[in-house]
Amino acid sequence: PPQPTQGLMKGDKCEEQGPDPKPAAPHQPTEEEEALIEFHRSYRDLFQFFCNNTTIHGAIRLVCSQHNRMKTAFWAVLWLCTFGMMYWQFGLLFEEYFSYPVSLNINLNSEKLVFPAVTICTLNPYRYTQIKGELEELDRITEQTLFDLYKYNSSSTLVAHPRGRRDLQETLLHPLQRLRDPALPLAARKARSAASSLQDNNPQVNWKDWKIGFKLCNQNKSDCFYQTYSSGVDAVREWYRFHYINILSRLPDTFTSLEEDKLGNFIFNCRFNQVSCNQANYSHFHHPMYGNCYTFNGENNSNLWMSSMPGIDNGLTLTLRTEQNDFIPLLSTVTGARVTVHGQDEPPFMDDGGFNLRPGVETSISMRKEALDRLGGNYGDCTNNGSDIPVKNLYPSKYTQQVCIHSCFQESMVKECGCAYIFYPRPKHVEYCDYKKHDSWGYCYYKLQDAFSSDRLGCFTKCRKPCRTGSSRCYPYRTTIPSKTREMELPNSTSSSRS
Repeated sequence: PPQPTQGLMKGDKCEEQGPDPKPAAPHQPTEEEEALIEFHRSYRDLFQFFCNNTTIHGAIRLVCSQHNRMKTAFWAVLWLCTFGMMYWQFGLLFEEYFSYPVSLNINLNSEKLVFPAVTICTLNPYRYTQIKGELEELDRITEQTLFDLYKYNSSSTLVAHPRGRRDLQETLLHPLQRLRDPALPLAARKARSAASSLQDNNPQVNWKDWKIGFKLCNQNKSDCFYQTYSSGVDAVREWYRFHYINILSRLPDTFTSLEEDKLGNFIFNCRFNQVSCNQANYSHFHHPMYGNCYTFNGENNSNLWMSSMPGIDNGLTLTLRTEQNDFIPLLSTVTGARVTVHGQDEPPFMDDGGFNLRPGVETSISMRKEALDRLGGNYGDCTNNGSDIPVKNLYPSKYTQQVCIHSCFQESMVKECGCAYIFYPRPKHVEYCDYKKHDSWGYCYYKLQDAFSSDRLGCFTKCRKPCRTGSSRCYPYRTTIPSKTREMELPNSTSSSRS
């Protein structure tokens, strides 16, 4: 009788019984063979079973070539290299996925659009009647200061009213002073003075030997510094501007009448799409540095202008007249008009986005509207409406990055200096800065301005860009000089602007 055979483990091979064996009966799997987890004698058997049954290319070659070590080593190296490349590609795919890439789509459309708001200023700061006497006194002190420092006589006032600068400065704090530059050796100054051929009508000293500035101190006078400039022109202008801010802040809160000039005194002609403008198309406000300003097609306009055709004749056409009545040259060194283009729901930032129009010429300005959508969340750091920004919006407008930055600086001014900067909107129950009420605000302001410029205040970090923005880019592409006939018809200070 045939001898019973023992059960085979995984990896065992059956030997043949004879040359002509009879077909064996179908092997019935045992309970152990039907188990979900199968055990092998060794890791080598497990690896051999894996290579024989896997669908990975090249794995079976590791088993077939086991009698040739060189082939086994070759296929092992090749197999490991392919696995390494696979995981390297996996790493690249995961890295690209978690970097949240975006696609940029640019669409150029030519369709009917809302014409943007245009704000234009006279570049002539207004002298209020309530503070006109203080401004005139500041002008006389400035003229005397220029004469003492540089022997420069800007008018006949000094001849008609000979007064010492000490007498003039009795009512004015923080006088302008000339300071010797300690960084320059004395021998170098003497050598330069001996070689100089300056005449009497020029400054008394070489400008490289001196610095001009004014002294500022904190509340208890324990810390002081000089706000100095190497250029006398810059020093006098900043000093004048500092005192002008203090004088302007003394206007009462209830003072609202700006004695608005009639529109015809500044704007001779206004047309949009060949149709004349009317009083309902513009609004008026006053800027401390740029004078009377007019906003065309602003948010107060009941019927906003629509633009559908390009070209010079399809748009806003203005003929302006610039004057210098009661002109304050130390606040503005140019003559003409200041223009900025902005959205109806955005404030006009004349300093940040404005440009000047030269008088006596015709300037054509082309505009292009741009809309930008940013992806927030994991794709970028932007805000939808500014509600998640830790800065209170002080402007009666929608959130923009410039609105947030100016509000952040004003917030820091109120917190650190105890008063508000006059060029930005102030919070409720806060006074504008005036050294007669806040004697150390100048010290605080210039320290704060330095921290703001270097972003130590964190305003540029706090104020994120909006996720959806729309702007109008301006391109002054043609400036022509009027003909002689035109010069006879219009005054010399007249300029024309088309947009």
